[in-house]
Amino acid sequence: MSATAAVEMPEISETGLTAREVSQRIESGQSNAVKTSTSRSVKDIVRANVFTLFNGIIFVAMVMVLVTGSWRDAVFGFVIIINTGIGIFTELKAKRTLDKLSILVASDFLVRRDGKDIEVPHNEIVLGDLLWIRSGEQVPADGQIIQTWGLELDESMLTGESRTVRHKVGEQVYSGATAVSGMALVKVNAVGSHSYAATLTAQAKVYKKTVSDLNKGINTILKFMTFLVVPLCILLILSQIHTVGGWDAALSTGEWRQAVVSAVAGVVGMIPEGLVLLTSLNFAVAAMRLARHNTLVQELESVETLARVDALNLDKTGTITDGGIAFNQLIMLGSRWRELPAQPTEGGSFETLTEQAATQALYDCCNEEQPNGTGQAVLAGLKAQGYKPGQVESRVPFSSARKWSAVVKPILPPAGGDSRSESEGGRTEITPSHLAMTAPASGGETWYMGAPEVIISALDGDYYSDVLQQVNDYANDGNRVLLVVRSTTSLADTDNPQIDPQAKPVALVLCSEKIREDAEQTLAWFREQGVRCRVISGDNPVTVGAIARKVRLTGEHEPRFMDARELPEDVNELARVLENVDVLGRVLPNQKKAIVQALHTQNHVVAMTGDGVNDALAIKEADLGIAMGNAAPATKAVAQVVLVDSKFSHLPDVVARGRQVMANMERVASLFLVKTVYSALISLGVVLTQIPYPYLPRHITYIGALTIGMPAFILALAPNTRRYIPGFLKRVVTFALPGGIATALSVLLTAWFLPGIMGWDVTKNVDLSALRATSAIILFLMGVFVLARVAQPLNSWRGILVAAFAAAGVIGAFIPFVANFFALILPTGTTLVATLIALGGSALIFVICLWLAPLVGKVSGKLLRQHGFNI
Repeated sequence: MSATAAVEMPEISETGLTAREVSQRIESGQSNAVKTSTSRSVKDIVRANVFTLFNGIIFVAMVMVLVTGSWRDAVFGFVIIINTGIGIFTELKAKRTLDKLSILVASDFLVRRDGKDIEVPHNEIVLGDLLWIRSGEQVPADGQIIQTWGLELDESMLTGESRTVRHKVGEQVYSGATAVSGMALVKVNAVGSHSYAATLTAQAKVYKKTVSDLNKGINTILKFMTFLVVPLCILLILSQIHTVGGWDAALSTGEWRQAVVSAVAGVVGMIPEGLVLLTSLNFAVAAMRLARHNTLVQELESVETLARVDALNLDKTGTITDGGIAFNQLIMLGSRWRELPAQPTEGGSFETLTEQAATQALYDCCNEEQPNGTGQAVLAGLKAQGYKPGQVESRVPFSSARKWSAVVKPILPPAGGDSRSESEGGRTEITPSHLAMTAPASGGETWYMGAPEVIISALDGDYYSDVLQQVNDYANDGNRVLLVVRSTTSLADTDNPQIDPQAKPVALVLCSEKIREDAEQTLAWFREQGVRCRVISGDNPVTVGAIARKVRLTGEHEPRFMDARELPEDVNELARVLENVDVLGRVLPNQKKAIVQALHTQNHVVAMTGDGVNDALAIKEADLGIAMGNAAPATKAVAQVVLVDSKFSHLPDVVARGRQVMANMERVASLFLVKTVYSALISLGVVLTQIPYPYLPRHITYIGALTIGMPAFILALAPNTRRYIPGFLKRVVTFALPGGIATALSVLLTAWFLPGIMGWDVTKNVDLSALRATSAIILFLMGVFVLARVAQPLNSWRGILVAAFAAAGVIGAFIPFVANFFALILPTGTTLVATLIALGGSALIFVICLWLAPLVGKVSGKLLRQHGFNI
């Protein structure tokens, strides 16, 4: 149930809905409930793992074999069932892990009910609720503004317009917009599916398939096999019926059963049944492993994107620094710039009054309803010095797009007077009327605080270079520098606020940020892995550059920094400039998005980290959006990955996990595709030459399990940090063809010539069994060769893996139960000699195919390029 909010909100007369009214609206379906999940539902997981095209083919093939009565040859069907069960179990476990973790990043919203402010989840907001919209929050439901305290919304996710919009009482706000500054009380008038963008906040949490190089490659293989399997199966049955004397003989003697079993052997071998399973398993296991490190993967397929990242854009605050800011000091500027009225206090001096006035104005500028991190640090520092809120007639809250804030204050009264009101406890109170955006009283003065470059660029005259020089000097030491300026006139227009060109600089505010202890080590890891890191911040570029220097962003080289206001608007020109820039300061939210787009034009795979609402657009645009756990709700909603504990040091593990998935899946896909290639070629050879199929389904089950299935599972989950290289399908096919062709040739040549050499009559079961046993041995040997090639390098645990499965296959043939079950026959006498010769020939064929493959590739590539094909 909702708990009373621990924050102090302005006093208002509205009481909001009663508990009874809320219950009635929930019962009638007038709540903001939307379907959100971090992964697929249980029903979707079961359906995706069970009801697949290839499971359907396998099931039909298994039924066909069972109808013949040869249940041992139907074992492959039970293996598929077991594998599917493993897939369902693993994804369900991943779902539970991710669902629990997602609770940690869920956001509550503040509503007013029964005269109290309480926090409720997104789904429990109901029609007619009085909803508080605070800075940094994403609007969860549509509503009409009842009261406002300088609310400014970023509606770019709805309209594409990056400029912030200030809303007035009576105006409509829509779900999906983000509060950049200020706050407002809104009456909800549309919820759930009826709101303008109700599903936007949940968009990143809904499971969806993403188009990727890995998925495209595997889908291409599966589509090809779909068109190949069915006609080949029909042709195989017809050819096997022919080998036993035609339909009449097959039906009268019962040989049709053997014909069906033989045909199924070819079909089963062509299906890469474990490939899709291992892909989903890999994604799920990677997500679970990352979850143990407090990293929430909101889209499982985004794990693959991690492997392809070669450009990482880092937001400084909250990523390189921990977000903690401390107020250091206020430094008064020379009197040439101040020109404050000379009103000495009783026993005080002109300088004392000046510094007090500037410090009080600084306090009041920061004393917003929802101050940002810098504002909170300044307030904490000045409160410790005894400062309290002063009188404020109107206010312009700080905006990341504007980069300054302002307050209109009355002219200070003569010495001895005090215009501030105090409560019973002596605490100065700021009522909502003080904060409202009303017209200032005549005779007021305006104080501005914000980015020095932005403010000075708005002032008349070009004689503030020495002020900028001081700013740069302090920024070079890693300080965050703000400028306080004063105008003797009131702010004329609070709806479209502008800096008075006649305002004068008064003081510099120095703050500092705490750099994360793990930042330097993490950035060093990315440099070693060939990932180009750039720091993109809204702060002074010199300040950001100093911090980048401290964390050795570019190693031994000096980081190159630039003011984002100098960036070109043309995307292609921007891409050219970015190649020579490491640090960008004073970046606007729409520029962060443009930077990502510019990097895309150079075919970079871009990851973007951030925690503020000004990062949401860029995170949405990036190939991989990474949000900190303490990020604004809007930022977390559009990110694919959330670092729940906000630790930058998790990023290397995130990227390494993605690389592991991609690199290992390439190994696994190559292994499965070799079996597909040789099974298809052997089936084609059998159809064309009308010979009995050279091995049984149980043979391919035994050999496939030891040389493909179990090794693939281990290889898929093994550590692997190889950088991803585009061209997944091309490399997999290039790898699989030589091994597949060599295996098919070895088995077919054995089936064609060995019976004649040995004097076997393959129409007899005994001789046919001997041929199939010999073919199975050759198939096993070639499978070990292919596994050894896939598992390279073999001078590690991978060599032991290959040896272990090779030994297991040999040992199994000596175990009576295993040998009988899988129809494994050990050759003896002349058959042994013939088998050894066949094995030697197979090994030679394998070597020749591997040697010829590159030569054929070069020749064919040259011919294709000559005819205008780009490969």
